[in-house]
Amino acid sequence: MKHFHTIRNPLHRPIRTAFAVLAIAAVPAAAIAVPALAGQTTTTNTTATMAAATTKCPTGWGSLPEANNKMSAAKLTNVRTGRHACFDRIVFDLAGKPTGYHVSYVKNVYTDGQGALVPLRGGAKLQLVVRGADYNDAGVSTYKPANRRELTNVTGYQTFRQVAYAGSFEGQTTIGLGVRARLPFRVLTLTGPGNTSRVVVDVAHRW
Repeated sequence: MKHFHTIRNPLHRPIRTAFAVLAIAAVPAAAIAVPALAGQTTTTNTTATMAAATTKCPTGWGSLPEANNKMSAAKLTNVRTGRHACFDRIVFDLAGKPTGYHVSYVKNVYTDGQGALVPLRGGAKLQLVVRGADYNDAGVSTYKPANRRELTNVTGYQTFRQVAYAGSFEGQTTIGLGVRARLPFRVLTLTGPGNTSRVVVDVAHRW
């Protein structure tokens, strides 16, 4: 049942206004829901929005060289990249047991054997050396990128700018990674499935 309040205007004509309507004016703006786009939650409460969107990122990473001198007979079969909430990731797929690596920021990346400059986009350059060849014992390639200058499409990535092939020589393969700036990174080695392994390099979006 609605209750009405009578208001007298200057012409002495009664105006009946529902209390239900008047009550809306008393509601704080932050409590009024805002229609959201598909897949998106929207609110006028900025603090709540920022808290909900905050992701706890890993800490303790650095930008100094990381190396593992282990050497195995693993062969490189693929290079792929992906985007995560806190970092961009590059993965080296290997056929065989886990092997070593050397990852470091450098002024420039050069091809193995020939020493030719590998042009890279970005404010900083990472040289990624995986201690596994991209050819088998018979000299047959185990990894054949379609475009050596653009191993993967990193358009839209927050940190990666370019992934380029720099050669495979004396049992190891070098990749040049152009990044937005000299940002912290970490290196992981993973085993499986089966007789396969991976070298993973994550580069943070920010300090």
